[in-house]
Amino acid sequence: MNDTELRLEADAVLSRLVGAGTAGTAGAAPARLREDQWRAIEALVAERRRALVVQRTGWGKSAVYFVATALLRARGSGPTVIVSPLLALMRNQVAAAERAGIRARTINSANTEEWEAIQAEVAEGVVDVLLVSPERLNNPDFRDEVLPRLTAATGLLVVDEAHCISDWGHDFRPDYRRLRTMLAELRPGVPVLATTATANARVTADVAEQLGTGSEAAEGGGTEAGQSDSALVLRGPLDRESLSLGVLRLPDAAHRMAWLADHLGKLPGSGIIYTLTVAAAEEVTAFLRGQGHEVGSYTGRTEHTEREAAEADLLANRVKALVATSALGMGFDKPDLGFVVHLGSPSSPIAYYQQVGRAGRGVEHAEVLLLPGPEDEAIWRYFASLAFPAEEQVRRTLEVLGSAGGPLSLPALEPQVDLRRSRLETMLKVLDVDGAVRRVRGGWTVTGRPWAYDTERYAWVARQRESEQQAMREYASTTECRMEFLRRQLDDEAAAQCGRCDNCSGTRFESHVSEALLDAARGELARPGVEVEPRKMWPTGLPAVGVPLKGRIPANQQAATGRALGRLSDIGWGNRLRPLLAPQAGDTPVPDDVAEAAVEVLADWAKGPGGWAPGVPDASARPVGVVTVDSRSRPRLVRSLGERISVVGRIPLLGTVTYTESAASAVPRSNGAQRVRALHAALTLPEPLVQAVADASGPLLLVDDFADTGWTLAVAARLLTEAGAAGVLPLVLAVQG
Repeated sequence: MNDTELRLEADAVLSRLVGAGTAGTAGAAPARLREDQWRAIEALVAERRRALVVQRTGWGKSAVYFVATALLRARGSGPTVIVSPLLALMRNQVAAAERAGIRARTINSANTEEWEAIQAEVAEGVVDVLLVSPERLNNPDFRDEVLPRLTAATGLLVVDEAHCISDWGHDFRPDYRRLRTMLAELRPGVPVLATTATANARVTADVAEQLGTGSEAAEGGGTEAGQSDSALVLRGPLDRESLSLGVLRLPDAAHRMAWLADHLGKLPGSGIIYTLTVAAAEEVTAFLRGQGHEVGSYTGRTEHTEREAAEADLLANRVKALVATSALGMGFDKPDLGFVVHLGSPSSPIAYYQQVGRAGRGVEHAEVLLLPGPEDEAIWRYFASLAFPAEEQVRRTLEVLGSAGGPLSLPALEPQVDLRRSRLETMLKVLDVDGAVRRVRGGWTVTGRPWAYDTERYAWVARQRESEQQAMREYASTTECRMEFLRRQLDDEAAAQCGRCDNCSGTRFESHVSEALLDAARGELARPGVEVEPRKMWPTGLPAVGVPLKGRIPANQQAATGRALGRLSDIGWGNRLRPLLAPQAGDTPVPDDVAEAAVEVLADWAKGPGGWAPGVPDASARPVGVVTVDSRSRPRLVRSLGERISVVGRIPLLGTVTYTESAASAVPRSNGAQRVRALHAALTLPEPLVQAVADASGPLLLVDDFADTGWTLAVAARLLTEAGAAGVLPLVLAVQG
């Protein structure tokens, strides 16, 4: 078959995919691939090459791999395997494939009951496309039993959102690095397609190297450099002519929430309101609903079925907006999305461009607006603190695994290393890719291969993050074209003034908000009080490290559900509490407004259904004493808060849970097992407090400054109940999440 015939066949598949008429059929005109799309398909089907496509969102990357799949399957090739990071993306792609007559199935964490049947269908050859989440690639059973057969049968490998492969990028995912093994084991001549809409030159080069696609690159319209037998890199301009970018600076969080309530109905169509944290998403959703707006919430805490329902509501325009974290990001496909508003600035221009690229794919005009806030920098610092661990922590993990004599699960490993589980798991995935450890049934083992800590690379990545943060500061303040600014951050050589952003064409939105909405927003944000859920299970593995605690915490030793003024991550009380509790903040007596808010929280708590602690035996009555927790960094703050509550509530201040002198500075803020191990040895009740608790005839109010993991409150509650307390009611100024 010559190129002309192949092109006609490809266009016919595209027509089925998009629902247009096919050649020779009355009605709608047949669809036709753009030249750059055709060039990628030709490389995959006719030349069986590897290709990296870096093109803006909406360019049609999925059309390339679906059309290529149909052509390759017609020529006897095996199924296409698409490695795809998000469930939303998978659902959209399965639906799109069906329109083109392509049988697509997916294996991911949400359909485990279907895996066996799907794998049988793949083996029988009745599946054209299998979508796999990157996490599956290193699941021991899938990696050892399914992946080898799948690799041997694959007719086309597609790596979607390929920027996730690179730790130079904003969204590095270690599971993606496992693709190197799969690539190395593919049969000769199996084409590979990697796609992304958000990669600067450094990330593009890194992904190309890891995928074995070489460094020859074609810029712009899709003509490649190099010889015909070299790999193809197609990189196009990233402008989206439908997007109108803008930045609106407002005085505070109340003004930003009121502005949203005032202007949401005026924004075109339906859209997405992004926040930086789950807490902010929940706050904004509740406020907008209270003002009569139809909005939904979409965060990392949203259950799978609720996510599907929220996506469906937005796709069908049953809601004006979803208030979402980055959990709603790559892969959500709504061509007529009319706006994207960011309540808070992402830390990376690449991440920002990726999120705003959800809008305006199938409409002539979409509004993109950034509302930066003072809390953005603190949130950036928090997420930056989750970077790859220091070398001594990595070496300690390898040492523990090496001396274990067999696989260790995460719960078994956690008590022996000073890392939280999420960071520990990410680190192990990186070490797995590097060949130092291996995930097997039952946990993780060391391989014995030499491994070097790449200090220079990790330091460079950290500096890159700082540079990206500075770029976002500059984006918010620049007087030049905003689209041109973003495109240059992505190394788009075709970047030019857009003529559409607020700096090019003038501000389109007023900063004015109605006084009534501003008062309502202030009232919403000023209302203190969030619940603090108690710990109910001790961490796994404590007896192995000398701590005689395991399983469920006995009900009579558990703290009750407590209260905090707010979350450090929210945009209400979080903005007030962050400076007060910052590491560099001095230790001062509790400010009047904070003390008054604590009293307000206690008053609301007492009025709640069932009183102070419904369901906790003997704890529904009013507290009969106040006990503070000793603070190594803010003793005056905590002590004064306890004193103020004691005076206002006319409740005696019984004393302080203290730290033993030898352990006062040795409690890590890491994983639960390590923290409980240290707290078990460190916390103690002075003898006068033991006597006062024994003499008390009711529940105690336990006062601390901050609850991060909740383990200090859990261990202190155990000590107080063992001393005779009828119940423990925790009150803290702030919680982390």
